[in-house]
Amino acid sequence: MDSPEIRIEVKIGTSGYSYEDWRNHFYPVNLPKSNFLEFYAQFFNAVEINSTYYAIPNQFVIRRMVEKTPPNFCFIVKTNQETTHRRQENESAINQLLDALQPMIDSGKFHGFLAQFPYSFKNNETNRKYLLQTRQLLKGFPMFVEFRHISWVKPAMYHFLKENDISYVNVDQPQLPGLLPPQAIATTKLSYVRFHGRNAQQWWDGEGSARYDYLYTKEELQEWMPNIAQLLQKTYRTYIFFNNHPRGQAIKNAKQMLELIQNQLSIFD
Repeated sequence: MDSPEIRIEVKIGTSGYSYEDWRNHFYPVNLPKSNFLEFYAQFFNAVEINSTYYAIPNQFVIRRMVEKTPPNFCFIVKTNQETTHRRQENESAINQLLDALQPMIDSGKFHGFLAQFPYSFKNNETNRKYLLQTRQLLKGFPMFVEFRHISWVKPAMYHFLKENDISYVNVDQPQLPGLLPPQAIATTKLSYVRFHGRNAQQWWDGEGSARYDYLYTKEELQEWMPNIAQLLQKTYRTYIFFNNHPRGQAIKNAKQMLELIQNQLSIFD
């Protein structure tokens, strides 16, 4: 008797898509900005929506995103800055965001929330309780948490996240004191990797998007293949996003990663 087929999915894309400086690097120069998402979706099957961090949209905006993408497309939505940075009116912000996302949820294209906490958010009892409160507010939807401070890199924390159905976000970033190293940690059946670039000189002092101004070499991406292979073995779906967005560098590296996985792992869906 044949064993059942094991289905493994990989979703690859970029952190955001609506960048003016991607014209001529990815988008045609004269393409209306309203057509960016449709164009993007011809090449990738997933995207992180970052704009929700700055402001919570209305349902019309979300409905248009859904309409512009094919059936198998997926969205990861970043929680509002109130949830991760201000942390004063978290319940209100999450409820507003959930309401706005209803068309995306109904379509089946919503794949979860990304909560990217700042470097100042360190591993202590108060912040662990806050994570649990946020997990409850986000209801049963997937919750992916990115930490910036190395105090969270502990086996006990991985167990804590696993117990509470919170997915750990692995990161690639400059190897500076206090930041997280490259890892292959999975605390749920969903795994996640974000590539921020390795611009060490601009990481702390760079203005705007300067810290993410970096183009990975193919060799640097190749370094990640053992970790990605581990994540694919541990989980049934892996999300990989590139946040090195200046001048479309994220697009180039996402395409390279897609090719590496297709050629070397032979399990891309």
